[in-house]
Amino acid sequence: MLRLRVLLHRSASILLTSCILFSVSSVNKHKPWIETSYHGVITENTDIVLLDPPLVALDKDAPIPYAGEICAFNIHGLEAPFEAVVLNGTSGEGQLRARGLVDCELQKEYTFIIQAHDCGSGPGGTEGKKSHKAVVHIQVNDVNEFAPVFREPQYRAAVTEGKIYDSILQVEATDQDCSPQYSQICNYQITTTSTPFAIDRNGNIRNTEKLSYDRQQQYEIQVTAWDCGQKRALHSVPVRIDVKPVCKPGWQGWNKRVDYEPGTGSKQLFPKMHLETCGGPLSSVRTTVELQTSHIGKGCDRETYSEKSLQKLCGASSGSTDLLPAPSAATNWTASLVTDSGRDSDLIFRFDGHQAAKIPDWVVPQNLTDQFTIATWMKHGPSPGLRAEKETLLCNSDKTEMNRHHYSLYVHNCRLVFLLRRDFTQVDTFRPAEFHWKLEQICDKEWHYYVINVEFPVVTLYVDGVTYDPYLVTDDWPIHPSQIDVQLTVGACWQGDALFYCMCVCLVACAGGEVTKPRFTQYFRGSLSGLTIRPGKIESQKVISCLQACKEGLDINSLESLDKNIKFHFNPAQSILVMEGEDLENMNAAVRKVSYINSRQFPTPGIRRLHISTAVQCFGEDTCITIPDIDAVVMVLQPSEPRITISGVERLSHPVSDFRAPGGIVLFQDLHIISTVTRAETTVHHTGKDSVNPTRRPGVMEEIIHNLDYCDVLVLGEELNPEQESLQLQRSALLGKHLDATNSTSGMSVYGVDSMSNYEQVIRQVRYYSWQPGRLTERRFRLTCSELNGRYTSNEFNLEVSVLHSSEAGEHINHMVAPPHLFHFLPLSSLILFPGVPSAATVVIVMCIAALVVVVVLGIYRIHLTHQQEVKLAESAKEADVTWDDSALTITVNPMEEEASEEEEDDEEEEEDEDDEDEEEDDITSAESDDSEEEVDVQLPRMQRSSKKGQNWDKTTISY
Repeated sequence: MLRLRVLLHRSASILLTSCILFSVSSVNKHKPWIETSYHGVITENTDIVLLDPPLVALDKDAPIPYAGEICAFNIHGLEAPFEAVVLNGTSGEGQLRARGLVDCELQKEYTFIIQAHDCGSGPGGTEGKKSHKAVVHIQVNDVNEFAPVFREPQYRAAVTEGKIYDSILQVEATDQDCSPQYSQICNYQITTTSTPFAIDRNGNIRNTEKLSYDRQQQYEIQVTAWDCGQKRALHSVPVRIDVKPVCKPGWQGWNKRVDYEPGTGSKQLFPKMHLETCGGPLSSVRTTVELQTSHIGKGCDRETYSEKSLQKLCGASSGSTDLLPAPSAATNWTASLVTDSGRDSDLIFRFDGHQAAKIPDWVVPQNLTDQFTIATWMKHGPSPGLRAEKETLLCNSDKTEMNRHHYSLYVHNCRLVFLLRRDFTQVDTFRPAEFHWKLEQICDKEWHYYVINVEFPVVTLYVDGVTYDPYLVTDDWPIHPSQIDVQLTVGACWQGDALFYCMCVCLVACAGGEVTKPRFTQYFRGSLSGLTIRPGKIESQKVISCLQACKEGLDINSLESLDKNIKFHFNPAQSILVMEGEDLENMNAAVRKVSYINSRQFPTPGIRRLHISTAVQCFGEDTCITIPDIDAVVMVLQPSEPRITISGVERLSHPVSDFRAPGGIVLFQDLHIISTVTRAETTVHHTGKDSVNPTRRPGVMEEIIHNLDYCDVLVLGEELNPEQESLQLQRSALLGKHLDATNSTSGMSVYGVDSMSNYEQVIRQVRYYSWQPGRLTERRFRLTCSELNGRYTSNEFNLEVSVLHSSEAGEHINHMVAPPHLFHFLPLSSLILFPGVPSAATVVIVMCIAALVVVVVLGIYRIHLTHQQEVKLAESAKEADVTWDDSALTITVNPMEEEASEEEEDDEEEEEDEDDEDEEEDDITSAESDDSEEEVDVQLPRMQRSSKKGQNWDKTTISY
């Protein structure tokens, strides 16, 4: 049906509108036509799709209106984010567009169906026809919007030194872009400069040279990546490469130096050490740890007290004599010997084959009895070219005429020989005379402690506390008695005058003789220390072990936690530890428990070397791995030096009577001995990012407690006059303490290893006596104390004792009776100081001397009075005209003396009779006696009582 509307123009005011309706049959005969398939490309983040071929729909009904026009393109597929629009309906051109932004990373391609529609029979498209369905393939083009990102935040690998690797590790980066151009990584690069590594396009890292563990144990490099669009990764990735040493069997995880702080007890030496076997199976492991201390003191860190103090500390029996004491006025025979002053407070004598010393006869008795002990420290090595010569340590031989050796201790061909020739007795038979020991210690150039116990005929040798029997004992005839004196020597043997003479036989006269000069022979080459001899007693093994015990050594920390299958053994000195086990982990745990310990409060600072050797066994293999030895050191740090301070009253004043009293004067009643150390504090300052600046500030002073080994009371000025004064100490003050004392005119020495409090108690009881204090104005003393044989000494504490002279009548008359310039009393102190005199005999002697003194006083006093009377008579005759002014003269009469004189008249008459008898015995003339008989002073009996009072001395008081 076709409708036409006809418009007629009006003419002559006539308007006609005509509508003509007519029917058109079959006008939209054809369907639109499009291509069967399309391929399109769209760039992400845009909306225009470029199609190939272009989107054009054709209709054969053209140019018929509507029927030949294209009204729309329809897309089938709800998920397709596209739409098609008609650009020109007549030409049928269309365009494919995205409804929104297309993201390639979400979807790279799209496929959907498209159809074209013509307009049909009218503008609304009614009765329109559809084209066939065409397939559209859309590809989304990528944009390089993402940078490469590494898969891991960091990479780590390990290599073995000395090898070149093709690939140590591979790094990998990814890109979120969708296209191969932008999503693929085309290049990697190491941004760290000067590194022995390279990287390829696939991210494989290799080393360009052989690496060394000793030079550098770890490398850290930075790696970046580029995609194929030349977009670089925003962040580089760190790569750490550890360099491992070539797997060598041995101990790992140990430090070459271990610092030891004094006073910290036991310290682990290898807390992180373990044995690396490189995977080799082991059946057993045996490890030996050796602490080398031969350069410290006498072989190790021992107490450096004097020999006497050590023997007292170890409970040795008394009576020991030190043959090598420190040179002094009393022990001057060691003054010519060479001492080793490099040792820490140890008194060591070095003999080079030219020095020797004669021991005075009074030091050691000539007869040592059947029991005695000889002990010494010795360091000796082989003497090239002198193996046939004897090297004498100690020798007792004839002083003159003959060369018989009574006993001697010497080294011969690295053998220790002790010679003992007994004196002749009623039984003249062979007896053991020479005892030989062959030991490695004799010539190893190390310090060892030798003790020879003699219980004749048995002789026992101890070396470092271990007993050794002689491998050879030879007999000899005893020595026939003679009147020849013997000479004891150290460092050589004394050869006396040797008189070679010939006896004339059959009336032939003696032809003559030859005399050789006395000299030393068989010199010793080595070092000696602490050479002692103890007659009459032998030492026990307990005391010997104590005297040579080391104060440092190896230890096992937490021994109870050690695995039961681990076997261990210490040597006596605890300088060698052997551990053995089958399980490697248990052995590692056991070795980590090995510790060093030094029990000295003030150890000798310095290096102690450690040597560790290990032997392993494998399961049924002829060849097994070898574990190299390792060497380390223990550094014993310097201990804080103690400051020993003596304080107390520095000035004493006492009247004369106190000095003559039985108790004497207590010198150090208020004595105090303390010791302090200063602990330094360390402060750490951070001056930069990695810079640390430690500074030491003076620390606080801390009081400590330790032992002392001697305190000396020295008399300043003139030495004590043994006839008038002395220093004394009661023996009871030493009971229960490790202390002893010696005394001389120069002072008193208290020695022995004991606490400061015990030294205080003893020194507070030191008393000073003076039997004639009237002659004194003051006495000055100096007290010093020591620890470790003078290694640490105290301050010098000076004490001044003043004598207060009073004006008592009795003392005044005594001074008149006995002027010091006319006579002096015989000293009573010399009688008190001899403990060998019986007490009753001492009293009798004292009383006799007192009576003699009284007689002498009376005689001199009478002569003095007679002379004064004659002088007064002569002066009165010449000066009769002189008038004296006695107004200032005052006479004081003591009523007590008048009463006492009446009571003592009877006693005076008896004493006068005794005096007459004494005068006859002492050849005093009768004229002298008659002149003074009637002029006896009444104070004389009082002075006699005073003298008797001085005789009542305390028998418990001793003087050394």
